[in-house]
Amino acid sequence: MAKRTPKQQTQLASSLATHLATHLATHSVTHAGDTIGEYLIRRLQAYHVDHVFGIPGDYVLGFYDQLCRSRIKVVGTSKEDGAGFAADAYARVHGMGAVCVTYCVGGLSVANAIAGAYAEKSPVVVISGSPGMKERINDPLLHHKVKTFSTQREIFERITACALAIEDPDTAFRDIDRALATCWRMKRPVYIELPRDLVDVVPKNPVPSAIIDDSGDEAALAEAVQEAVERLRQAKRPVILADVEIHRYGLGIELLSLSERTGIPIAVTILGKSVVSEIHPNYLGVYEGAMGRDDVAKAVENSDCLLMLGTFLTDVNLGIFTARIDLNNTIEATSEKIQISRHRYDRVPFDRFVRGLMNAKLPKRKIALKRKKAEKIEPISPQRVIKVTRMFKLLDQRLADDMAVVCDVGLCLFGAIDLTIQRRTDFIAPAYYTSMGFAVPASVGVGVANRKLRPIVLVGDGAFQMTGMELATAVRQGLCPIVIVLDNKGYTTERVIQDGPYNNILNWNYHRIPEVLGSGWAISVRTEGEFADAWMQAVANTKSFSLISVQLDPLDVCPALERLGKRMAENIPKTVNPH
Repeated sequence: MAKRTPKQQTQLASSLATHLATHLATHSVTHAGDTIGEYLIRRLQAYHVDHVFGIPGDYVLGFYDQLCRSRIKVVGTSKEDGAGFAADAYARVHGMGAVCVTYCVGGLSVANAIAGAYAEKSPVVVISGSPGMKERINDPLLHHKVKTFSTQREIFERITACALAIEDPDTAFRDIDRALATCWRMKRPVYIELPRDLVDVVPKNPVPSAIIDDSGDEAALAEAVQEAVERLRQAKRPVILADVEIHRYGLGIELLSLSERTGIPIAVTILGKSVVSEIHPNYLGVYEGAMGRDDVAKAVENSDCLLMLGTFLTDVNLGIFTARIDLNNTIEATSEKIQISRHRYDRVPFDRFVRGLMNAKLPKRKIALKRKKAEKIEPISPQRVIKVTRMFKLLDQRLADDMAVVCDVGLCLFGAIDLTIQRRTDFIAPAYYTSMGFAVPASVGVGVANRKLRPIVLVGDGAFQMTGMELATAVRQGLCPIVIVLDNKGYTTERVIQDGPYNNILNWNYHRIPEVLGSGWAISVRTEGEFADAWMQAVANTKSFSLISVQLDPLDVCPALERLGKRMAENIPKTVNPH
């Protein structure tokens, strides 16, 4: 087993601290005299939520005042969906995030971002103000109300792991504890609705919180670990396929330890990219079924024991279902189930299963890895018009260890698959839910969560037009992301699937955004030399955001997106012209 670097030792210590924080945070500590709002703030702090993103409104102003008097910092955004994306990314980096909005017009605006957080297992607490209980007598038509006073909560019940409205002061503390514990345990969003006339109420007879027993079934855990270990011992070609739950449950060190002790190589999915350093000798690459690299696909699909850890079997992760994985040869472990071939084990905690494998006696083997041959680094041709594939190669050579790649969807996402994400560098993208407009506000969440990580934002021009003005929030927070806008005059991903005039958008002068915001630096580039020079200037600018608008041909795509487009086009019904 390789000796841990000081950085890895620090990460391990952080992991142990996280487990301790989990224990402390899931046990309620009632503070005598707390109002309901104050108690919610204290419990958020127990989960190390240091920032809350959002936009105020009259139904939530009282709680905003309490936030401002606490140690939690309020990060105001330009739009509610931007607040949701920022809180999602903050949670991915920091452990748990929070967003606070007003009733319905705010809550329903943030719903799409929270749906994405649910789909990709990101623990975000949604706090929404609402009309006071006394205001609801005789069911009046109050502003922001949609149908009934429960409409918003009912909607969030569908896209969160727990949705509740605080209506009885005496059960408020218990309900808050249950929601936050659910968010932490399940790594999915929860919703807490707080009527404005209860924010400053002190419960007279608070109902105590129940301690949640999440220890699972010890016998099932032992049996599952034993069967998995036997499978791994007998295997000649074992491979680990790691995914997003390794990120969410902070098991990166455990994954690396298991691989180093046994010699089992690690492949990752798109959603799990950067779960392990991509310069580690045991790293295979990103698995995408038939859409990805042939050497990675062969290693995964020819494995006689595929250990899938925290894996989401989505269409994108599986190369639009071109994956050829024999379930008879798999050990599938997620937070929702442990399944070994056809045997399913319930109530087995995912993290404890992974640690059980890490501590088991498994043989150390030398597995010959067929690696992709290193490409020769082609020198820059200063006057050559830049192509998107070439841009990603130039970017890959320039990523530093303290940078976090924050990626939007489409061409950005599939072009970034082959970026080499190193030890401390994170890769954050909505690679399953694939909601456009994620990256710019998400970079705010990343920057606030860890000021030592500099966000490198990859965003298409269409996605930038949705949420790009959250750069105003970056300015207010003193952040310095480098934003690369792939300016191809529209929705190139859709063009590849099925082209039409509906894929074109109005072209903006993105390099003039600093004039609007009164801050930042930006430039438009067309050639390789201009891109390289712009990157150097952007890296040197640590006082504000930098924006590089890369002018691309509307039909210039990377190979992975071209393969994806052809595959997805097969599912589009063809219109028959009656004439």
